[in-house]
Amino acid sequence: MKNVIIGTAGHIDHGKTTLIKALTGRETDTLAEEKKRGISINLGFTYFDLPSNKRAGIVDVPGHEKFIKNMLAGASGLDMVLLVVAADEGVMPQTVEHMDILTFLNIKNGMIVLTKSDTVDEEFRELVKDDIREKIQGTFLEDAEIIEVDSISKRGMDELINKIDKMTDEIEDKNLEAPARLNIDRVFSIKGFGTVVTGTLIEGKISIDDDLVVYPKELKTKIRSIQVHGESVETAYAGQRTAINISNVKVEEIQRGDVLASAHSLEEAMMIDVRLSVVKHTDQGLKHWDRLRLYHGTREILCRAVPLEVEEIKPGESGLVQLRLEESIVAKKGDKFVVRRYSPMETIGGGIVIDTNPRKHKRFDQTVIDALKIKEKGELTDILEAYLKNNSRSYPNIKEIMSYSGESEENIKKALEKLVEEGKVVCINNMYMHRNQYNKLKENTEAELNTYHKKFRLRKGMLKEEVRSKIESKFKTREFDILLDMFINDELIKVDGNT
Repeated sequence: MKNVIIGTAGHIDHGKTTLIKALTGRETDTLAEEKKRGISINLGFTYFDLPSNKRAGIVDVPGHEKFIKNMLAGASGLDMVLLVVAADEGVMPQTVEHMDILTFLNIKNGMIVLTKSDTVDEEFRELVKDDIREKIQGTFLEDAEIIEVDSISKRGMDELINKIDKMTDEIEDKNLEAPARLNIDRVFSIKGFGTVVTGTLIEGKISIDDDLVVYPKELKTKIRSIQVHGESVETAYAGQRTAINISNVKVEEIQRGDVLASAHSLEEAMMIDVRLSVVKHTDQGLKHWDRLRLYHGTREILCRAVPLEVEEIKPGESGLVQLRLEESIVAKKGDKFVVRRYSPMETIGGGIVIDTNPRKHKRFDQTVIDALKIKEKGELTDILEAYLKNNSRSYPNIKEIMSYSGESEENIKKALEKLVEEGKVVCINNMYMHRNQYNKLKENTEAELNTYHKKFRLRKGMLKEEVRSKIESKFKTREFDILLDMFINDELIKVDGNT
């Protein structure tokens, strides 16, 4: 069965929560403060069944500008959005900011819901619709339908539900074969059960008794039980909102923004390389060392921006940027993100992660820029070759390469086998290096042996252990013997016993 997560977006008091109650019969504002103030503060979650028997999860996000952080946490796992605009007010500031956020997060499916449509006459509704169409030009919603509803009388609800049902057929299937990854948005404890985390499973699947890891602290845990939409299940699949009871981890050790994922599938970093686009409707672009709030998954992290190609990324433009973080992050290549200014807090851009394990770059370095463009658009083989060019001295294994790339073990093995066959990569006992590093080891070995034979002309040769200590002490004896066998095949050396 296809699993779908639908989210709301729009300005405060435009009727998002009331709309969801009309669709599902359930109230998503559960906090006493929310009921008292009549506004959504935190994320709300519920579900409903579509006519085709699909079950759709719903995330209700707050519309107030003070709670954009909460809105971003909820928007990270959406498949489809209902952009809510009140007929008596039309497009407002948070409508525009939510649209920017959804665009940067690469939400592809959605429709516009004109709420409170019974409170104004037809002529005014048409003016509001014209304004909406003008404001959404150039976004993923520019061709979306505008559906008029009244959540109190439930006029238009049947049409809306049927449109939602039809649109769910267009949503791409999730990758169930990828390592499991769930962005945690709530953490709490239940007496007799212990720690429970909730979130949208964005990749893979999670089953009872699975051994997983909470990143970035790398806390090992085992899955005790799983609930999807309030029902106990054996397995949760990508695209489902789920609550998971985990063992060996205390509530105070986890927070919103952490990630529950398969072991060795993510790598912690203090810098990421990204392609960042700046919104058109802002007074200033992005300059070197601007302090930003980075929103990735359900997490907010402060960072500094280092544009790599230009002095300033101007409004409406994009560029390659290195984000230097104030806290560590766990991300994958291809992840989407949003950035807001540190102060005043306004959304200024967003983009896509290119490299999750970069070195500190100098600005305007054409070699770095060219390498990032390969990583941005290249096949997995190109990405892994570029990674090994820069990291061969650490001789990464499959698990470390998985953590960097975020790809499944099967896909990485296939890509590495192809690179080995093409002679671009060398494998020694499940440790990988680029051909350039292998050639460097050959050159260093030849130079050491030549120097030794000139100095000790009557000796048969160097002891293998002495060569290892001079050439690559990171290799154990077994790995070094494999390397020497390769050198023998290349007719570089001869080996006699330990010499």
